[in-house]
Amino acid sequence: MRLIQLSRDSIAFPSPEGALREPNGLLALGGDLSPARLLMAYQRGIFPWFSPGDPILWWSPDPRAVLFPDQFHLSRSMKRFHRNSPYRVTLNHAFERVIAECADDRDEGTWITPEIIDAYKRLHELGHAHSIEVWEDKELVGGVYGVAQGSLFCGESMFSRRENASKTALLVFCQHFLSYGGKLIDCQVLNAHTASLGATEIPRREYLEHLSIFRPQHLASYCWVPQILS
Repeated sequence: MRLIQLSRDSIAFPSPEGALREPNGLLALGGDLSPARLLMAYQRGIFPWFSPGDPILWWSPDPRAVLFPDQFHLSRSMKRFHRNSPYRVTLNHAFERVIAECADDRDEGTWITPEIIDAYKRLHELGHAHSIEVWEDKELVGGVYGVAQGSLFCGESMFSRRENASKTALLVFCQHFLSYGGKLIDCQVLNAHTASLGATEIPRREYLEHLSIFRPQHLASYCWVPQILS
């Protein structure tokens, strides 16, 4: 297996099955972050992730972390909290602010560079990238953003400034997504936070099979219209 250098003259990607085992899932480098290339990547189960100053790196890890929205783990304490939640949750009301807060919510530094922010803002303007916002009064205290692929949602990042804010964002989004026929949320790589919410790992091959089935399943357009969710 070898790392593939992408051309700026073509948005084609190599097969995800050719990704490196170490580092897990690294598939290619180079290219650009144009909307066409990003959408092609997501359609093939690939996403960009790289540090500031590095070339653009493209990944498709094996196994893949996913969350089936009907299997969101609602703990007793979270259930009590949500019953009397001080938060209001909206959809697509403040995409640019959510991605900026996600970039700032990393003590160890962030891969969400100005280049990434600009690229996903373009995807949002084209109707492909979406945000879920959590508000306490008029203050933005949590949120999630990602890219829709039919009835599959590719979660990119989340942030939390108050107790249970990001959990609230994901919980309410799962309920909304399910009500419109949403089938799966891609979490990319499992971590303790997403695992506590019900995310699990599946083989990359299985994820790609889900993607091929769910991507053509178009949800009703109102699913992504800016709105108050709770």
